[in-house]
Amino acid sequence: MKVWLSWSGGKDCAFALHELRQSPAIEVVGLLTTVNATAQRVSIHGVRLELVREQALRLRLPLHEVALPSPCPNAVYEAKMAIALAGARQEGVAGVAFGDLLLEDVRSYREQQLQAAGLEAIFPIFGRPTEQVAEDEIRLGIRSILTCVDPMRMAARFAGRHFDRTLLAELRAQPEEVDPCGENGEFHTFTFDSPDYSAPIPVKGGQVVGRDGFIFADLLADL
Repeated sequence: MKVWLSWSGGKDCAFALHELRQSPAIEVVGLLTTVNATAQRVSIHGVRLELVREQALRLRLPLHEVALPSPCPNAVYEAKMAIALAGARQEGVAGVAFGDLLLEDVRSYREQQLQAAGLEAIFPIFGRPTEQVAEDEIRLGIRSILTCVDPMRMAARFAGRHFDRTLLAELRAQPEEVDPCGENGEFHTFTFDSPDYSAPIPVKGGQVVGRDGFIFADLLADL
């Protein structure tokens, strides 16, 4: 079964890809990502598009980019995604996989959208305890940096930090309850190394700025 993987560039989709590649019944043949057309950054995570393209190169997978306006009404988002999914079907793709873990409403929405496109929605890591997922990601060598933090849910100082066991210990000590995988929107990440990469992506930290109610830690390619 040929599938695309919804790709944000973060740790959970990297883990989902690793899990999918353990299945002889599934072949991941492409990555699907949404991009802020004005800023040339991946939606929500705020990562520069050039870095996500570097991820695709190291995964040896084509990157299918869906350019979105900012702001983007949901009707526009759905129309552009429908075009992308129609293209997937034309290429013989039968499904799209996601790195979601917990949110049933998000899963239901994705299933509805994929069903309308004649594709199957696949969730290889959904329902796993997020504490265990976080540990598995670190153990496997999925190395990531926090690029976006919601300061209403966790301390802004975590923006730009590496996702590692030291970070997890600090998150457990936070007065706010923070999901260890950021599944409630607490944070988003960029994965610069993975057992599935041909080589790590050298990055260096840029500015840390507040924008639209979030704290973004910019990353620059250090190639």
